[in-house]
Amino acid sequence: MMKTFGYVYLFASLLFVRVEARAAAFQQEQQTEETGDIILKPSPRSENAVFKKNEQIVYNLRVENNTNAYTTGRISYTVTTDDGKKVSVDSIQLAIKGSSTKDYVVKIAPKTSGFYRVNFIVNSAEYDDTVRRVFGVDPQEIRSQLHKPADFDAFWKQSREQLEKITPRYRVLERRDLSTDKKRVYAVEMHSFDNVVVRGWLVIPRDGKKFPVHYRVPGYVVTLNPNMDSDDFIAFDLNVRGNGNSKDVINIGTDNYCLVNVEDKNKYVYRGVYMDCIRGLDFLCSHEDLGIDTSKIFVEGGSQGGALALVTAALDHRVKVLTMQVPLYADIHDNMAISASYDKQVFPFKVFRRYNSVHPGFTWDKFFSTFDYYDPQNFAPMVKCPVLMGIGLLDQFCPPRCSMALFNHISSDNKEYVCVPNSTHEVNMNYFMFQNLWLREKFRIP
Repeated sequence: MMKTFGYVYLFASLLFVRVEARAAAFQQEQQTEETGDIILKPSPRSENAVFKKNEQIVYNLRVENNTNAYTTGRISYTVTTDDGKKVSVDSIQLAIKGSSTKDYVVKIAPKTSGFYRVNFIVNSAEYDDTVRRVFGVDPQEIRSQLHKPADFDAFWKQSREQLEKITPRYRVLERRDLSTDKKRVYAVEMHSFDNVVVRGWLVIPRDGKKFPVHYRVPGYVVTLNPNMDSDDFIAFDLNVRGNGNSKDVINIGTDNYCLVNVEDKNKYVYRGVYMDCIRGLDFLCSHEDLGIDTSKIFVEGGSQGGALALVTAALDHRVKVLTMQVPLYADIHDNMAISASYDKQVFPFKVFRRYNSVHPGFTWDKFFSTFDYYDPQNFAPMVKCPVLMGIGLLDQFCPPRCSMALFNHISSDNKEYVCVPNSTHEVNMNYFMFQNLWLREKFRIP
């Protein structure tokens, strides 16, 4: 189910949650800047740029002429599939006075379910420019193939068993220098898979009652710090191995993190990372004495964190609610095909393709023989709890089709998604305002 949120402005109390997808190494180029002599401002008639199969796709197109000259030319619009196959091309006549604004209507024939790129291109004697947008058609009907290895469940059962053999040796240290008169801040530490130490932050309101838990997992090589922004939840932020203050064993740059032992499914970095997230749940459930309501844990993340949040909810049903934004690595096979159509390569396949090019023995079959154990999509059918997902339609790191394919594989019958039309690898504050309302409803918070 897709949820809209036009009413949120009137009723939301803001839960500020940062999307860690905006780490410096992963700033996807914004495609929504409005500068130039002639500015095109396309707005979809359908909220969130999602249409139905039998519905004409309509854009209101505002043209601003920032010159003093009367300008003529053409505005063309090219529609392609999300992997670059041309669907249609059309154009309208441009004629606009100097220093003025003019509105046009662009109509595109109905399409089958999926996501489509539409490029609006202005051509005049003095100026050329392109504005890129994406629209969706019945994305809840998108289906993708699961490339799930035959021993997938056994592999992760064995991983859990190996984790359970590691004594956690939890350490909880109150940080009085970071605490306030309303909240206590604790630095926490635990031993995880392969006996690697991971750390995080626990922030507990001083009210003296039990609170539900906001368990946040990190974006790609991102540092999570104490979350002081919620009064209704205990905030637990875990820095998995190689992230934040958990870099004792793995401390490398963004280009190499996802390649650590990528040729061996048993040693691949994400095996330990996924188990770190489970160890975080173990920590929460062993510290009820701190006021943690272990029956009300929700896990959240953006980008890599979105993938980690989903995997955590899939592998461990102590998670009662899942929220995720722009989940990285989703539907990795289709992601590869879509990314091949980009003019300029972006993460993650920019990194994977570079590795492939300098390691002749590392075939794509070899890559998938590892990554199929880690593709979040293969975990999706195991998710049973309520789910909210937010995606940006201009996202190239996590193409909307891949995110929706993952979403549609989720088994929960209580799931919703939000599309943000003009966002790249991020959502917006309206999404988080809606998420706040959604969470309060799920946990019956007044």
